[in-house]
Amino acid sequence: MAQADTEKGKTGEPEVIAKKIYVTQGIGEKTPPAIDGLLNDPIWDMVEWAGDYIENQPDENTPPSFQTKFKIVYDSKYLYIGVRCLDAEPENIVRRMSRRDGFDGDWVEFNIDSYHDKRTAFSFTVTAAGVKGDELVSENGNNWDDSWNPIWYTRTNVDEEGWTAELKIPFSQIKFGKEQDQVWGLQSTRRFFREEERSLWQRIPLDAPGWVSEFGELHGLKDIEPQHQLEIQPYTVASGETYEAEEDNPFRTGEETDLNFGLDAKIGITNDLTLDLTVNPDFGQVEADPSAIALDGFQIFFREQRPFFVENNNIFNFNLSRSEAGNTFGFDNVFYSRRIGRNPQGSPDTEDGEFVDIPDNTQIIGAAKFSGKTKDGWAIGVLESVTAKKYATIDTNGERRREVVEPLTNYFVGRLQKDFNDRNSYIGGIFTAVNRDALGQNIDFLHRQAYTGGFDFKHQWNNRDWYVGGNVNWSHVRGNAEAIQNTQESITHLFQRVDADHVNVDEDRTSLTGTGGNLQLGKAGDGHLMFETGGTWRSPELELNDIGFQRQSDDIRHYTWVGYRTLKPDSTFRRVGINYNHWSVWDFGGNHNELRFNTNSWQNWANNWFSNLGINYAPIQYSNFALRGGPRLRRSPEVSFWNGIGTDGRKKLRFNIFHNGRKALDNSIQRYSIEFGFRYQPMDALRISVFPEYSINNDKLQYIDNIDTDNGVRYLNGEIEQRTLSMSVRLNYNINPNLTVQYWGQPFISRGRYSNFKHVTDATAREFNNRFLQYDSNQISFSEETYAVDENLDGQTDFSFDDPDFAFVQFRSNLVIRWEYIPGSEIFLVWSQDISQSGDPSNGLFANLEDNVFGQTAQNIFLLKATYRFVF
Repeated sequence: MAQADTEKGKTGEPEVIAKKIYVTQGIGEKTPPAIDGLLNDPIWDMVEWAGDYIENQPDENTPPSFQTKFKIVYDSKYLYIGVRCLDAEPENIVRRMSRRDGFDGDWVEFNIDSYHDKRTAFSFTVTAAGVKGDELVSENGNNWDDSWNPIWYTRTNVDEEGWTAELKIPFSQIKFGKEQDQVWGLQSTRRFFREEERSLWQRIPLDAPGWVSEFGELHGLKDIEPQHQLEIQPYTVASGETYEAEEDNPFRTGEETDLNFGLDAKIGITNDLTLDLTVNPDFGQVEADPSAIALDGFQIFFREQRPFFVENNNIFNFNLSRSEAGNTFGFDNVFYSRRIGRNPQGSPDTEDGEFVDIPDNTQIIGAAKFSGKTKDGWAIGVLESVTAKKYATIDTNGERRREVVEPLTNYFVGRLQKDFNDRNSYIGGIFTAVNRDALGQNIDFLHRQAYTGGFDFKHQWNNRDWYVGGNVNWSHVRGNAEAIQNTQESITHLFQRVDADHVNVDEDRTSLTGTGGNLQLGKAGDGHLMFETGGTWRSPELELNDIGFQRQSDDIRHYTWVGYRTLKPDSTFRRVGINYNHWSVWDFGGNHNELRFNTNSWQNWANNWFSNLGINYAPIQYSNFALRGGPRLRRSPEVSFWNGIGTDGRKKLRFNIFHNGRKALDNSIQRYSIEFGFRYQPMDALRISVFPEYSINNDKLQYIDNIDTDNGVRYLNGEIEQRTLSMSVRLNYNINPNLTVQYWGQPFISRGRYSNFKHVTDATAREFNNRFLQYDSNQISFSEETYAVDENLDGQTDFSFDDPDFAFVQFRSNLVIRWEYIPGSEIFLVWSQDISQSGDPSNGLFANLEDNVFGQTAQNIFLLKATYRFVF
């Protein structure tokens, strides 16, 4: 077994670190080790110990507090790993319980690059408490996907020398080629909890350009046969729902019950490629989305939580502004899986006295996902899904009719990437298609077809320290003239903008084609300094929201980022990072819409506290979207900040606080938000966290509506005083690694009060007060929840609008009991609650919570779900 050594080129070249090699042996017909964590099986004597771990954090390239060593053997179906973590104080080993992938307390981890592609790996972690963790590693360590849940086996034991673990990993759960003599990438990491220390088998400097590319190697795997995976997992769900009955409404009787069945399957087509199937999938145990309100009109991004779509989602990811330095375009992505199975988009035509029943979600009839990576560097992903035609049922005095609210729809995603140049480069592509069946009268505003495509690339050189990368994408949507006009006039596009000469609404169009992309150049490793510079664009016609996520179009921007990081701890800090950014934004009409400067820093203190601080200054700000089709609006120059502080995450009682603020230099906008709370772990099996959040939003120019009058369009705005209060409460009780109880609850209230109503008259005026005309008390009156405006004081109402004040109150919670009674087979017991009410804007926040949450009848959903995983 080779030992690591390092050498520094005399000309200042990057440090060269020798690769460690561990040589394993097959056990043939000998008895394999019993997985009991004791390491007393004779079979372990066949191979030598690997050891000589080196500290990685906090003090890289120094001896760790205690050494770690491991052995690896294999037979025709399994890889066996035995590991000893030495510790002079075994009574102080931290054995905290958690759910799978909890990664709390002392642990040891093995990363296996069985493709040996130097970009992807399979990660297996076991804590001293016996909790399993498993992740798919991609993008050379930039992406760790913990949704991957393979079947494998492990046990641990604590003795007078420290603690030990044994791992048994089926070859069917990892992917590799058919070579007679295999070479795999190998890395092992140990967390020594008391010192918050990480040590590695293969040294990887903190300024290394990647993770998987720097692994050591596993040799000695001979004549192992790829195992074709076949798993079938049927499920059954019994559900019951209770809620407050509505008088005379036949669809809201106060209770409902249901019994449902479905099937998931995983089939190894080859050892490299897997086919996942799901028929009538159930997502009942998924945690509810957090409450949120957006006053800017744009859609809110919610992360995917459904298991079928989460697993291997990194293969299908195609972010429009993906960069090493950060995301310059938020969550924009060609593929956003939450479009599949979304809420029905149509609504039926009804009259007074009619009752309507609309499904909450669109049923996924079936879905298939074909994905994996071949030994020669092809990453392949194909997803196909069909969602059902859904109807709303309308009841009129006992007579019922049905109207379509969502058509039968087919979704397709194809993703392909190819590594080359010794895995230092890749090129890839994506194609998506949405095809909807015949669109009825209520849903003819939808696109009949929507297609997107693109390609991406990355090239690295000089030991992967430098890189250039980017992507180009396009979209094409088709529909009737009404559907395409709706797209042109949506908040994402706003072709009707009155002062935009480069876009205009074409009422006769039946298709729309747009493009987007980005390009970046940067330096990732070898030293304290990093940087990236690049640019992105979204053409006005780009439209991704049938199967992707896109907030806005008509945008061109340039950005530059420079970062500095420390590589060695000192008496004050374990590590520190300092960053500088600036970016500038234009539209396709040549308007300069934004210039912003940012500096920020993060700190990991010597006592293992964490903190961060960032400051922005924006001297130029214009919005094409603030007036929703009105003229381009100048925003006043502003400064903003954010700051967070967190105590040592290892402590049983931990505190965190994060706050941010924003203030226009002329006081036209003032915003502040603070989140604070604690996590308390009174014993290894129990964790409690409480995090309240409070925010203030005072904006003197908040959009309300665009109103047509005899004197022209009035771009109506007002001064808003918004207050939002919420609190997330979590409780995790882990009886053992396979039996857990989890609770999440969140009360939420957001109240907005409007005053000082005005309409925009000169949207780009330099002085704030010159941008609008404010109505005085003689011009505006209020009666029966409606404002009436008499602009010329002639006694006649020129226009009116509804009272925009609001108070939204919600309480959501989930209680989940999960028992993995055998590996891969589970029973879930779920209780979900939801109370959503409109409050009284004149009341205080706590009064609204008391009136609209406490004492109200909640919607209760009870689920009992059982699965059994057949492995062949």
